[in-house]
Amino acid sequence: MDFIQALDKYAQSTENRLLFHAENKFGGVSSLDEAINYSLLGGGKRLRAYLVQEFCDLCGRTAEHSIDYACAIEMVHAFSLIHDDLPSMDNDDMRRGKPSNHKAFGEATAILAGDSLALDAFLVICQTEFCSPQQNEQAVIALSKHAGSLGMCAGQKIDLDGEGKRLDVDELTRLVDLKTGALFSCACLLGCIAANASEKQKHAAINFGLLTGRAFQIADDILDIHSTAEVLGKTVGKDIESEKSTFVSLLGEENAKTLALEYIEKAKSSLDEFDSTDAKARLTEFCDFILTRKK
Repeated sequence: MDFIQALDKYAQSTENRLLFHAENKFGGVSSLDEAINYSLLGGGKRLRAYLVQEFCDLCGRTAEHSIDYACAIEMVHAFSLIHDDLPSMDNDDMRRGKPSNHKAFGEATAILAGDSLALDAFLVICQTEFCSPQQNEQAVIALSKHAGSLGMCAGQKIDLDGEGKRLDVDELTRLVDLKTGALFSCACLLGCIAANASEKQKHAAINFGLLTGRAFQIADDILDIHSTAEVLGKTVGKDIESEKSTFVSLLGEENAKTLALEYIEKAKSSLDEFDSTDAKARLTEFCDFILTRKK
């Protein structure tokens, strides 16, 4: 199984498990569930879910043991996209090739759908049958730390504050590490937790996620310039319109590409802490995929 096959396999297993959780809610409000499932199911590359399951495999336990952790991080990611698209944030009308949640269901319902996903993610972790209570406690701490005011949410705030301002490279790197890298790192860490990996392996996994997150964001910034809404499934040119600082705007496109390649090579080096396995080879392919992806 190569990287693309693994990405498809883990995306499908995550989709199936998310559908299981969606269908087994008790006493939910149907109109809210509809808005939740609209953004959660049937879309996205599931890269974070892939990283959770691949790192679990890498550390010696079958990926199935990490499936609920993979679901939880996709739920948090979906929450972040719903809120990111709101008029008070990035004000985007399209996401994954269809109207944003607030365009389809209204702003109030979209906020509640995002809130629900953020909280339900921890319920999924705590109730999983595949990991021990001790592992689940570690997973809750990891996801809280990387998604909340110490991670992704902090990055979003820095991003909002940076509109119309010229950030320097260090400031922009901190923004990206929080807004994008934090969930990448968390995904890798959750896979390690599910497999009872060593502390050295957890540290290497976090570093891998941070570095690939930086490269992913640079690639995203370049796609925002050269791709189309039809290909990306979202509005393009928003960074220029909002006068946001990006690695491309600060360094130029070619220098930004060079920097992304440097991050990718360092990310590959982070994998030296792990034994040579098929999972390690696929994660090396994942690094190359980040630089060549078209959407």
